[in-house]
Parts: sequence; structure tokens; C-alpha cells
Amino acid sequence: MAKLTQEMKDLIASQQCYVATVNEDGTPEIGPKRSTRVLDDEHLAFSEITGGRTWANVSRGAQVAIAVADRGKRAGYRFVGQPEVLSSGPVYDQALAMMRAAGIQAPLKGVVRVTVERIFTLGFPGAGKEVV
Repeated sequence: MAKLTQEMKDLIASQQCYVATVNEDGTPEIGPKRSTRVLDDEHLAFSEITGGRTWANVSRGAQVAIAVADRGKRAGYRFVGQPEVLSSGPVYDQALAMMRAAGIQAPLKGVVRVTVERIFTLGFPGAGKEVV
């Protein structure tokens, strides 16, 4: 399992993250997930409200890639891992509380916890290189 550095955590906390999955027919799916956050050194999470294709893909166990970059600093990372859909428990409750505090009243379909297995740089130089 890969470990997140403080630099990676700070980037996730300060920049827009995009989540990529693969549809059942093999076509790629990508979308912004403003709720992406760090749970600990090995897990990321995002909340799912819309229940669209990303939700369908993670619900059937498709791997996830989460990309984040700071254009000004030419720094970024791609995190690849296995999703787990949560519909109750402390992580779910925390996500719901964060939504309500932000004034979002939509129902929360679930939280996707991603176990980060591999990390690649999106920065310059060295874009695409796996971080060990």
C-alpha cells in the first residue's frame, strides 16, 4: 500500500480533485469531486450525492484514480486504488455533517473510501513516474 506525504495531503486539501473510473463497457469516466479528502496516510474519500456513473462504477468495484494538481506550482499526483462504498458508520456520519455545515441539504448516497495502492507524479519534471 502507498503512503501519502504531507505535501500530497496539503495539495488534496487545497486543490480541486478529479475522480476517474471505468464504465462497464470500458469507456473512461471522469468528474470533479469537491468533497475529496484525506482520511489517513493510506486512504482518501469522497462523498457521492448525484449517484451517476462514478457511483455506478465504484458500486460494482471498478478501480479509482484520483488526480489533483496545482498548475502554478507544476505539481500534482494521481492516486490509484480500490474503492469501498460506505453507507453508514463514522466516515459516513462525518461526511454528512460536513455537507450540512456547508449548507448542502441533498441526500448523501454514500461515501467512497479509496485504499491508495499506487501514486504517480503529475508534476514537472517527471510526470507519470510512480512515487515509491
